[in-house]
Amino acid sequence: MPTAILTGQPVPGSSIEGDLRSLGFDVRTAADAAEAETLLAEVPGDQRVALVDSRFIGHTHALRLGLTDPRYPLAAIPGALTAQPDGRQALTRAMAREHSAAGGAALAVGSLAGVADRVVTALDADGAAVHRPELGSLVAAVPADPQARAEARQAVSAVDDEAVRLKSAVKAGDGFFTTYFVSPYSRYIARWCARRGLTPNQVTTASLITALIAAGSAATGTRGGFVAAGVLLILSFVLDCTDGQLARYSLQYSTLGAWLDATFDRAKEYAFYAGLALGAARDGDDVWALALAAMVLQTCRHVVDFAYHEAERDAARAAATAAAKTAAAKTAGTTGTGTDAPAPTDRPARVGWTVWARRIIVLPIGERWAMIAVLTAVTTPRITFYALLAGSAFAALYTTAGRVLRSLRRRTASTEREARSLAALADSGPLAELLARGLRGRVPAVPRLAPLGALAGAVVLLTVAWLQGPGWWVVPAAGVYVLCSAVAVARPLTGSLDWLVVPVFRAAEYGAVLLLAARSDVDGALPAAFGLVAAVAYHHYDTVYRNWGDTGAPPPAWLVRAAGGHEGRTLLVTVLAALLTAAQFTVAFTALAVAVALLVLTESIRFWVAAHLGGAPAVHDEGEPA
Repeated sequence: MPTAILTGQPVPGSSIEGDLRSLGFDVRTAADAAEAETLLAEVPGDQRVALVDSRFIGHTHALRLGLTDPRYPLAAIPGALTAQPDGRQALTRAMAREHSAAGGAALAVGSLAGVADRVVTALDADGAAVHRPELGSLVAAVPADPQARAEARQAVSAVDDEAVRLKSAVKAGDGFFTTYFVSPYSRYIARWCARRGLTPNQVTTASLITALIAAGSAATGTRGGFVAAGVLLILSFVLDCTDGQLARYSLQYSTLGAWLDATFDRAKEYAFYAGLALGAARDGDDVWALALAAMVLQTCRHVVDFAYHEAERDAARAAATAAAKTAAAKTAGTTGTGTDAPAPTDRPARVGWTVWARRIIVLPIGERWAMIAVLTAVTTPRITFYALLAGSAFAALYTTAGRVLRSLRRRTASTEREARSLAALADSGPLAELLARGLRGRVPAVPRLAPLGALAGAVVLLTVAWLQGPGWWVVPAAGVYVLCSAVAVARPLTGSLDWLVVPVFRAAEYGAVLLLAARSDVDGALPAAFGLVAAVAYHHYDTVYRNWGDTGAPPPAWLVRAAGGHEGRTLLVTVLAALLTAAQFTVAFTALAVAVALLVLTESIRFWVAAHLGGAPAVHDEGEPA
């Protein structure tokens, strides 16, 4: 159980002790800084601890935001400070420093009169990263006199704590469909789940099961099955929104939960594609090529998002840090009540129609799933896939073009961390590594060489696979692709457009599998290719999520080598296509899909469970992927 240490003399009529107990804290009282330091030393180092001024007045949800969020080692609001095990050492050092500077007596620093606020000041002086949550209209203050206490209590009464909590459960920047057709009621489902002790991971699992049932309904190939599939897919999306809202409502963030949420989203959508293809086959219509093309296109869209954001992440963080410092400077010396913020409202934030239009045309997950569900219920799988491919292709061109233009305007090179992240996302195997090592120092530092080299190899490979299909001609084309891949990664990926190397590699590998299977003209080749691409795509998504989770651990080198890397798998597939008969080729695809899936799933599950049990930083995916 976490421990909260109340500092200072109790104030008659204060509810702070009850508020802390309602948040799960074991409350202890210290009369001064010396006793607080003693009590702090008595709390086991593997437990969360909080310092709270006994004169604190504010909303319970302000305390919840400041003291219970698992994502931050150190966090503070006016009058309260918390430290998780990772932040305990910094807290102990700051506490000792503050007490020593005060000579064992109470020391006022500016307008900060309490021990908790003085320790926060000491932490800031030590350069510790103290998270300060946005409170908005919530009140968190330490009034210095009876009049100020009365004013603070009046400010607390003027704001509905629960309304703010419900509103903050809905993340900003959602798509149009999510904002207007899901979030107005899903937040109440999230609260219902929280009050019954359900966890976000349980809701995530329920969403997956619902989507798999939807895929099974689509696989029946009947009109009733398609209608049921559409309804269930929408229900699955509502639950998908609910799990994140539940996590924000109750601050139940976890490493494992973030991985499950992101992974299950991909599993649900691609399983539904397979269900549509199976349902169409029952009616005599083979749409496996369209299903695989939709998966390839959607995965490549995600990879564009991931690679671009990795290339820009350090610059974005620096800008966010600068903005936070500017905001902190403007509000320095205030009580931190946040009462100047707009009052909470259940209505979505006002957004111009041009912003909504841009959000809709990029076809985010809400719009995409709504379109798939409606078209599944009222049309055929073929029409559904045609619409999905057309919409996704337009969205991919729109977003990629915009990011390319923004990257061309970038004046600084990527950082070493960004280059390492892009290298991990590239998924280069032993062949590319060996060739790149031999080319290192010989490849000129030509601007745009990396993306152009990768693109040249991809164009050669996909053109030959499209024109010739399975056969010996595609093997030398794959050799050209391997060589071009090595050229692309021979130098660090620090150029403004080097992030394009990653999606080009994905498009080449997935596209080659699609074209070779489609040109083989044998039953079962495309479903086997679908399984192979799904297994490989999972490996690539897993690499991304490891970076997003700030675990600092890309997939181990042995796993990348065992999986062959993108260039090794591509070369193997082309050789198998040339050596084997059409029927054998299908069996080989199936066996390769099973082998890759077992390899990457086993290591992925081991890693994420170990990270969760080992206390890795809790994260939560706040974005809505394209």
